[in-house]
Amino acid sequence: MVVQSLMTEHGMSERRACSASGIARSTLRYRPVPRDDSGVIAFIQGHMALNPRHGFDLVYDSARHQKPPWGKTVLRRVYCQRRLNLPRRGKKRLPARIKQPLHAAGQPNQGWSCDFMADALWSGRRFRTFNVIDEFNREALRIEIDTSLPAARVIRALNELVEVRGAPLSIRLDNGPEFISKVLDAWAYEQQLMLRFIEPGKPQQNAYIESFNGKFRDECLNEHWFLSMRHA
Repeated sequence: MVVQSLMTEHGMSERRACSASGIARSTLRYRPVPRDDSGVIAFIQGHMALNPRHGFDLVYDSARHQKPPWGKTVLRRVYCQRRLNLPRRGKKRLPARIKQPLHAAGQPNQGWSCDFMADALWSGRRFRTFNVIDEFNREALRIEIDTSLPAARVIRALNELVEVRGAPLSIRLDNGPEFISKVLDAWAYEQQLMLRFIEPGKPQQNAYIESFNGKFRDECLNEHWFLSMRHA
């Protein structure tokens, strides 16, 4: 240590050695006090045994009402030492989306727009709809309905539509997990068409299908009481 070296080699007093090295004298006399975390550990273990899915914030909310209350810093240190942190779900990184002008196609079947909607049967069971329209004349080309519509089901619906009408030049869609899947990208490459993704949080860039969804909700879904999936 610098202070000990100055005191031994140069015969300086402790005060002068500390002053020359810029170290507080109290630092030399500091002795760490062993922490007794047994109470905090017992409290956290008891709380987590009853509430295994509680994160730190809920543990702290409970600890604040104990007598005496546990400090947040102590709780955080012990909580992390016990490796009780719940894994956080990472946010999926999307590639940069370039804003593209919303121009209607010059003739039918040049551009399609797609989107999902959700509704419920009378029993409360949820179902989804996959809507496809033609951007030229706003014709509803297909409305696929089921309780689950993964990417494979979307591709099947699009394939059936292509068999009847032929493949468009492009399809405009948002960044839903079904649309950004690798299987849909491979399908578009095989069909030699372009997938036009809108910017995240910008539904106005997909205005044609959003307008259709509003009318579909107001004039159909809100006006009918579906008893079953077959009825829907």
